[in-house]
Amino acid sequence: MTTRRSFVAGTLGTLSAIGAGAVVASQGPHKAAAQTDRRMIVDAQVHLWKAETPDWKWVPGLQPQLPEPFTIERLVPMMDEAGVDRAVIVPPSWPGDRNDYALEAVKRYPNRFRVMGRIPLQDPKSAELLPKWTEQPGMVGMRVTFNNAQNIPWLTDGTADWFWAAAEKASLPVMCFTPGRTALLGPIVQKHPGLTLILDHMGLTAAMLKDNTLDDAVAQAVALAKYPNVSVKVSASPGLSREPYPFRDVTGILKRVFDAYGPQRSYWGTDMTNSYAKASYRQRITQFTEELGFLSESDKDWVMGRAITQRLKWT
Repeated sequence: MTTRRSFVAGTLGTLSAIGAGAVVASQGPHKAAAQTDRRMIVDAQVHLWKAETPDWKWVPGLQPQLPEPFTIERLVPMMDEAGVDRAVIVPPSWPGDRNDYALEAVKRYPNRFRVMGRIPLQDPKSAELLPKWTEQPGMVGMRVTFNNAQNIPWLTDGTADWFWAAAEKASLPVMCFTPGRTALLGPIVQKHPGLTLILDHMGLTAAMLKDNTLDDAVAQAVALAKYPNVSVKVSASPGLSREPYPFRDVTGILKRVFDAYGPQRSYWGTDMTNSYAKASYRQRITQFTEELGFLSESDKDWVMGRAITQRLKWT
């Protein structure tokens, strides 16, 4: 028998559910997805660039990862469709050491983007920029690379020595890409225990598949897990696969790195323009959320967004 009390309670419950559903719907598809499973999705690495113009020239000899620009207008709808709430912009190398377009993205979408900016490593005077680095709206740290004939020697010849000390002093997180040479970072993080260092793409590249150096490179990344100030982006994994989605041949690599670093020091990311044809944005998410059986639901919460936002202090 329906009593007045049960009728009122049921009515209020229904109205509450309708109201909650309206809130979710009003937030758009990406927000609705995040609200439903209570998991924030944060891409730890995307490149953005616009077309080359006389006032936005590219470095001679450097080629973009795609033949057409990968712009803000192109990325945001892709994020919405896939259910990606936020993304960390890593300015690409071909426009040189400039961050203006990435900062423009933050200005236009302040709740969705942050920037790990580029800086001229070969100029020690750049150290003067670091104390005020994060005064640039949306700038949360820096990204440095040692992956070509020009900059690889900087790791060992003293060129970049000033940078590690300056970044540590300024408490700035650093994303670092040193494919095949990750072991060289060991003495650096040992000397600078206050340096927040994030290994990009596990220190791996697709080229390692051809020269059979992948296992050694993974071992180098795993070895650095003993340093608590080091964490890792388990990113760009589709590019390491010889198989189509869900890229099962890289599962062992991801598990090996994850087991070393744990959920709070492992960050999902796409670097999607570097393997654009391999998978959709949504597939790059479900590779982790649906296909990696070694990740618990709690692990996924950390890896898919919670860990990187905490590491970069992105509230």
